[in-house]
Amino acid sequence: MRRTSAQDVSEPAWFKSSYSSNGNEGDCVEVAANFGSIHVRDSKNLSVPPLTIESGAWADFVSSMQGS
Repeated sequence: MRRTSAQDVSEPAWFKSSYSSNGNEGDCVEVAANFGSIHVRDSKNLSVPPLTIESGAWADFVSSMQGS
């Protein structure tokens, strides 16, 4: 993840869906918002960099999933 300034050194706040765990606390996808983009990661494998998605594309994705 790219930081925009030396002042912005905080870790993004990660959130996970209550639907993603299937009863196993370790099985989940987490998301975080940061400066016009959304970051998605696998909570079981934090060594892999998060996927970064432009905010508009994320909104389109979420909207399409809500209709499913």
